Parts: sequence; C-alpha cells; structure tokens
Amino acid sequence: MKPARQLLKHCRKMKVLWCAGIGIAALACTSAIAQETVDTSKTVKFGLVRSPGLSSFPTVAPKAHGTVTVRSIGPVEIMKVTVEGLPPKTDFDLFVIQVPNAPFGLSWYQGDIETDGNGKGSREFIGRFSIETFIVAPNIAPAPADPFNEPGSIPDATQNPATNPVQTYHLGLWFNDPADVVKAGGPNTITPFNGEHNAGVQVLNTSEFPETSGPLEQVK
Repeated sequence: MKPARQLLKHCRKMKVLWCAGIGIAALACTSAIAQETVDTSKTVKFGLVRSPGLSSFPTVAPKAHGTVTVRSIGPVEIMKVTVEGLPPKTDFDLFVIQVPNAPFGLSWYQGDIETDGNGKGSREFIGRFSIETFIVAPNIAPAPADPFNEPGSIPDATQNPATNPVQTYHLGLWFNDPADVVKAGGPNTITPFNGEHNAGVQVLNTSEFPETSGPLEQVK
C-alpha cells in the first residue's frame, strides 16, 4: 500500500487531469456549436420605403420608413420588421407580396404591427422568407365563403384560381383601418389586406427593388 502522502498526491494529480479533460471537451463542444451557427445562418438586411401609391397624399405618414432583417436558421427564417414615422398607436398589417405596388399580385398575410406613441413599431415573424418563398395552386379547389362576414369588407372567393408556382419576394405594410388613413388626410379606400378584408391603403413596401427580383430572393 502506498504511503498516505503519495496517495494524496496521486489523487490530486488525477483530479487535475479529470478537470482538464472536462474543460477541453466543453471547449470543443462550444467551438462546434459556434461553428455550426456560423455555417447555417445568414442575415440579409434591407429597407422599407413609403408607398408610391401615397404620392398624391403628402400628409399621410410623410416620413414613413422601415428596416427588415432576415436571418436564416436552416429550415426557416426569422424576419424582424421595424418601422418608424407612422401614425402613433395605430395597427398595420404585413404581407409577403408578388410585386411591391398595385396590383400587388398574389399576397400572403403575415401578421400585425402596432405602433407606439412615437409612431414606431417592431415585430418578428418566423417562416419561409427566402428564395424558396412561393405560392402554388395545382388546381381549382373550394374555399370557405366569408367566415368573418364583416360589413363593408371585400368578400372571399369561393374557389381558388389554378396557378403554377409563383415566387413572392416583396413585402408590403397596410393600414388596418381606412379610418386611420382618413384621419391622416388620405383616401377612404377599402382593401382586402387584413384579417377581415376591410383594411386601408398600403403605406410601406419594398419598391426600391425590381418587381421580379424582390429582397427575399437574396436570402439563400
């Protein structure tokens, strides 16, 4: 049997080696995770500009603008939309659209952004916001008819039109309520761009990009 002092020294040595091994393993795991994050994520940033459709209404959100950051995490993207220069404490509706300006083409409702008392708002959305973003309808099928039945809303179609895949690379933001547009000095136009299909006009979009090459195409 080893003397007590020698045994204690041996135990201390083994403890140091064990701790060092754990530390190296932890460092290796951290490096691997960091490397994976770098390899699988990509960020694209672009701007939102005031809709050209408001050119005849200079009092409606004249300083409106926004920034969009799309971060790919592999199977999906995280899209953060930040807007400024909008009417305070007002609801807006965000859509992924085919072309930035009228007639907008095929459009996909993403969600709402509400501004604070300073006319600023921000929201994150999770989905497919990349070069693979598209809408397809292989054939005609029945659709629900007016589930909301809101007075003054644009009625739903009872069936879809058939279409091959259509890429949708643009974004647009609409006033949720036409009354808010009128309050800002704009038209009382009703559009289908909210959940109940009785929204106001578009206020922001990605029209700095070509119609057939919107910013979401940059996200690979």
